Amino acid sequence: MRESALYGTYARQPLAFERGEGCWIETADGDRYLDFAAGIAVNSLGHAHPHLVAALTEQAGKLWHVSNVYEIPGQARLGERLAENSFADKVFFTNSGAEALECAIKTARRYHHVNGHPERYRVITFEGAFHGRTLATIAAGGQAKYLEGFGPKVEGFDQVPFDDTEALLKTIGPETAAILVEPIQGEGGVRPIPNASLRRLRELCDRHGLLLILDEVQSGVGRTGKLFAHEWAEITPDLMAVAKGIGGGFPLGACLATAEAAKGMTPGTHGTTFGGNPLAMAVGNAVLDVVLEDGFMESISKKGLLFKQSLAAVADEFPDIVEGVRGEGLMLGIKCRVQNLRLLEALRDQKMLVVPAGDNVLRLLPPLIITEDEIREAVKRIHDAAAAVRATEKADA
Repeated sequence: MRESALYGTYARQPLAFERGEGCWIETADGDRYLDFAAGIAVNSLGHAHPHLVAALTEQAGKLWHVSNVYEIPGQARLGERLAENSFADKVFFTNSGAEALECAIKTARRYHHVNGHPERYRVITFEGAFHGRTLATIAAGGQAKYLEGFGPKVEGFDQVPFDDTEALLKTIGPETAAILVEPIQGEGGVRPIPNASLRRLRELCDRHGLLLILDEVQSGVGRTGKLFAHEWAEITPDLMAVAKGIGGGFPLGACLATAEAAKGMTPGTHGTTFGGNPLAMAVGNAVLDVVLEDGFMESISKKGLLFKQSLAAVADEFPDIVEGVRGEGLMLGIKCRVQNLRLLEALRDQKMLVVPAGDNVLRLLPPLIITEDEIREAVKRIHDAAAAVRATEKADA
């Protein structure tokens, strides 16, 4: 048998899916799985959401791509809607979260350049961060496992311990341009930055003339019960990267900025061929149609509370398997006492999909349209998976 023609960069699970609807996904053989991975927080409105399907198919019958050489009406509309519902004045559309972060980093450096301080180009980030897979964003994340073998680390990033204000203060210098942080670390183990700490970061940026960049690629677009997670801390950033949920499954990212932060991004300073194409804009606008509906955010908070409390009961019953529960809204994590992949495999046996993360955590990222009954079904499967892992542990002892 011929070896796969694909790069060997993924340790794929032995599953292939053919169709999905809502929070459920199905193999060609008809096996149905409860999807609490959601394409790693991408399928914000589940699988085959009728409003998204209609928007995409209607646009596909009209026009796919023209490039940013020309006006794209759907892009202007989506940009205006994002600005109206956030801190931002300006938006640059991309295809992914990594590209949105690249744009944010370039915007921050350019801001200081046009202000007469080209020496200010360094960005402070935090241990456990994940900002993407480009050469610059793996340098920003600073994790050795992603940096190994790719030559010299891209210059310009200084990493400090997670939520360590003292270390941060010592790192700020005359070359510092910005602070980059995820309000809730996803890959890092669903670790929220405390609201007080986010407010302190905003104060430090104001005091030292720095830009505050937020990475809301995973935590944004309603995932925590607010349109963006930083709203819980009642702060505003200067720049923010979003992606994943904004496209509901279609590749789409965006860099949001204040007018002041983006003033250096003039014609020719940045660009993209595919970013903001008519197909992506049709889907992005359709996603906002749903998540901006009255009561939608409140429903996420309500369902998130039910889910978190129910998971706490599982943790109480299986303290040898589950150490605790983290997160906000429908971005939750199970901190495991056993190896997290053991519980993941037990959940797969229960026909439920979840996502591993750092710090021995499993991420639970269901579609935002999940029902309370589906949450209860998920909790039952998690309970049964924990029981199965306990039984295996006892048998191995």
